[in-house]
Amino acid sequence: MENDPPTALPRMEEEEEAIRFLDRVLEDEDVFYVEDGECQTPTTPDGPTTFPETPKGESESDKGLLMRKLVLSGVLASEEIYINQLEALLLPMKPLKATATTSQPVLTMQQIDAIFYKVQDIYEIHKDFYDNLCPCVQEWDNKTTVGHLFQKLVSQLGIYKAFVDNYKCALETAEKCSQCNNQFAKISENLKVKGPKDSKEQPTSVTMEALLYKPIDRVTRSTLVLHDLLKHTPVDHPDYPLLQDALRISQNFLSSINEDIDPRRTAVTTPKGETRQLVKDGFMVELSENSRKLRHLFLFTDLLLCAKLKKATVGKHQQYDCKWYIPLADLVFPSVEESEPIPQLHATPDHEIEEMKAKISVLKSEIQKEKKSNKGSSRAIERLKKKMFEYESWLLLFSPTIPFRIHNKNGKSYLFLLSSDYERSEWREAIQKLQKKDLQAFALSSLELQVLTGSCFKLRTVHNMPIISNKDDDESSGLYGFLHVIVHSAKGFDHSANLYCTLEVDSFGYFVSKAKTRVFRDTTEPEWNEEFEIELEGSQYLRILCYEKCYDKSKLNKDNNEIVDKIMGKGQIQLDPQAVQSKNWHMDVIEMNGIKVEFSMKFSSRDMSLKRTPSKKQTGVFGVKISVVTKRERSKVPYIVRQCIEEVEKRGIEEVGIYRISGVATDIQALKAAFDANSKDILMMLSDMDINAIAGTLKLYFRELPEPLLTDKLYLAFMEGIALSDPAAKENCMMHLLRSLPEPNLMTFLFLLQHLKRVAEKEPINKMSLHNLATVFGPTLLRPSEVESKAHTNLASDIWSHDVMAQVQVLLYYLQHPPISFSELKRNTLYYSTDV
Repeated sequence: MENDPPTALPRMEEEEEAIRFLDRVLEDEDVFYVEDGECQTPTTPDGPTTFPETPKGESESDKGLLMRKLVLSGVLASEEIYINQLEALLLPMKPLKATATTSQPVLTMQQIDAIFYKVQDIYEIHKDFYDNLCPCVQEWDNKTTVGHLFQKLVSQLGIYKAFVDNYKCALETAEKCSQCNNQFAKISENLKVKGPKDSKEQPTSVTMEALLYKPIDRVTRSTLVLHDLLKHTPVDHPDYPLLQDALRISQNFLSSINEDIDPRRTAVTTPKGETRQLVKDGFMVELSENSRKLRHLFLFTDLLLCAKLKKATVGKHQQYDCKWYIPLADLVFPSVEESEPIPQLHATPDHEIEEMKAKISVLKSEIQKEKKSNKGSSRAIERLKKKMFEYESWLLLFSPTIPFRIHNKNGKSYLFLLSSDYERSEWREAIQKLQKKDLQAFALSSLELQVLTGSCFKLRTVHNMPIISNKDDDESSGLYGFLHVIVHSAKGFDHSANLYCTLEVDSFGYFVSKAKTRVFRDTTEPEWNEEFEIELEGSQYLRILCYEKCYDKSKLNKDNNEIVDKIMGKGQIQLDPQAVQSKNWHMDVIEMNGIKVEFSMKFSSRDMSLKRTPSKKQTGVFGVKISVVTKRERSKVPYIVRQCIEEVEKRGIEEVGIYRISGVATDIQALKAAFDANSKDILMMLSDMDINAIAGTLKLYFRELPEPLLTDKLYLAFMEGIALSDPAAKENCMMHLLRSLPEPNLMTFLFLLQHLKRVAEKEPINKMSLHNLATVFGPTLLRPSEVESKAHTNLASDIWSHDVMAQVQVLLYYLQHPPISFSELKRNTLYYSTDV
């Protein structure tokens, strides 16, 4: 009986015989066990598979075919384990059915059908697959075909869909029956799975709940098996198209049921038999002993666990090392008044962050070039990827600045640094939701903690750090260019408040706040109707956060010296390239905790947004040559530049993120129209307008010049000059290039330069360093002509290319230089040739 499938179990029609059979199941008389876990070493039915060395001179194709056999051997061993598990699950089904028609039923037929729904069909599908695959592997040669077997297997995935749809019902029924029937409870806690043929493994006890999960687990792994098999199948092999088709079907099926099966993958059973669910996990930066440490945080239904990923040793799986845990019953969030200030929070200078981004983009560009090159070696690519991983890991560690503090009421506080208020709010809400349940304080034994930490690797939902080098080549690299967003209005607030929204997009693996609406005071239905232009650097998501503005200075956060505003709602949408890249506005709604924010957006590529169209108009100032404007105005510096700078210095020089935070696009367009029309009301408009709109108007003026301020003619000379390594040679060259500029360009550049230096003097308040300002203005004041751009085209994703880095460095050089006066420059003209 031991080797018979469940369909061959004894036919038990009498009540006594059925009950005796159930008793034997309970008394461990039948051997139906294998270790409940994954097969570590691929095992064929004849014993462990050995991995023979590849003979010298053997072709890559032969190596691939050898790997095919090894993969298939592993599949066969895994199938045998799975079939044994299904047999163990089905073993009590027939006797249970036999008792169902008697005067003392253990379960009703309806309950049995609910618990074992489609398990028999799944068993038969895999038994048939195993029986056909086994001889293929045992009598292996390089011409063996198995693609038709996998095609047949995936063609029957509909059975799994039916199983998945019923899965929750099966679990709930089994749980209820266990509570009501002691005999069934014993059966379901003590099922037996037999080991592989010829193995000496002892049987192990497995619960019915664990076995019911096996088909769910199985279907999630099917694509991995097919992927591996296809990888080691030559393209010209008869199996290749069949396996490709099978993989496609399997992937489509898996994506269609993923949402149904994910929650079950996050559960772990405690020693007391309770279910501990993983609710949320992710990488986070912990500030510990004044240094930043990358941690993986796991939020379970009853505790928060902070772990560090151990370095993998050869031959062993990666594991986590628990740094600390807090039972949720003991976890509290200290209020602003209660929290102690951080002894020393060293914020990483912005220019170091920007420089690291530039380095990453250069490496990304080099990797793409290596891949396109016929001579590109995989070793060179791996070396570049390794370097990029190091840089990205640094960025992930040193870019976050938003404090997230949690406290164990029985002891220590812990501080994390996040990139976005969105994440802080998500973690806080998830924890507080769990804390509404009746939670008890507890302490884990060292063994319990070890088991829980050991399960984290399998349970985690976030597998890799959110960095580019962890992504497959075929994954979307995101959008590069400018996203125009109009935030229209919001509804759903239950009380009047002072409301505003912020916009965030992801960049280099983390989210950055890019724009902020004005505060709409004392309302339940704010109507902002504000437009923003947001620069995208490989972005895939747009987030909108809605806040209630707080004016109470007692709510000052000691961690970052800023008043804490209350998040009313938050939402996120994926930026679909097809949807946003049309010329028309795309309207959408983000729903957040009952609040609905209505917005519109459209996207323009970087090439389109920086495209210069020579202007034929002689009126107005935007898009008109700077020499024409200054001659008409009889000025040395255009009126628009002087007025915008004067207004920023009057009331915006201490504004956080001035020149970096987007102004409202409609306000900018209104100012543009007023300057172009030489309106008499321009000064009044400037005094009433939001300061970020004025800063945005100044940036737009320089961007729309038909020729950049530092001219097309001198572009290559600036690029060569900044690359010089000898300080004296660089000084001579860079000053000579300034002298070579037309007078209106030079006067305007020096005027802007002095202003930007004054802005940077207020860096402790406005958070705008010289490097920040160079990053904002450099690529606008200095960029290649269209001819050079076409001759030197890069990937759209390569916006932080070598050229852009150099453009930033040119402006930074002049910003860091001692004061440069026009008269001094012109006095020295006599000593130098004017040829460039």
